[in-house]
Amino acid sequence: MPITNQASGTNINEIAERIYRISTPLEVMPGGFTFNQYLIVDDAPLLFHTGLRRIFPLVSEAVASVIPPESLRYIAFSHYEADECGSLNDWLAVAPNAVPLCGKLAAMLSVNDTALRPAKELADGETLSLGKSVVRWFDTPHLPHGWECGYLMEETTRTLFCGDLFTQPGGNPPPITDGDILSPSEMLRGHLDYYAYSKNSGALFAKLAAARPAILACMHGSAWRGDGADLLKELSKKIG
Repeated sequence: MPITNQASGTNINEIAERIYRISTPLEVMPGGFTFNQYLIVDDAPLLFHTGLRRIFPLVSEAVASVIPPESLRYIAFSHYEADECGSLNDWLAVAPNAVPLCGKLAAMLSVNDTALRPAKELADGETLSLGKSVVRWFDTPHLPHGWECGYLMEETTRTLFCGDLFTQPGGNPPPITDGDILSPSEMLRGHLDYYAYSKNSGALFAKLAAARPAILACMHGSAWRGDGADLLKELSKKIG
């Protein structure tokens, strides 16, 4: 696991072709907890999640181990929350050609007022070419929380950047696993329930499953490799 900052334990690992998971462990709960960002290296590089503003130096150091941070073109995130986009303006200041990338609701409700530059807005199902990679946006309001919530999928590797879905505790999980992530994520939900339980959750899970992701790039814990459609359906049953 390549460590980019010895003091913090921030590390970066390639989990799919041209896709890197950046992870910083923080002692925000007993046993530790990780905050992950994902970097797509392409003609128009994209960072999904910014991390908390206070860990911007750590995340930018990790990005710099792969590409110049100023070359970033898109700063994307699932919903408007500090660990999702807390350092958005720090990134926009470092990368002069970068713009926020988010759903239309997030742009309207928050981003276009608070960000240094207006967002590139994506509608549900809309795609964007980064060069070799193509990303698709999925609107997923209130799944697990946030009216403006949504996810990106990189279609070549079928990597779904699934935000807070399958949130796992622990300070030192493997970068990617094919083991059980549903049980630990359900255990955490039992102690710290962060789901909105929208009446539309079932249909939203089905929409994500229909994309047949092969990698689930979780924001907290390990990324996961396997039949993403089946795992999303299993989580849908748990949420009810």
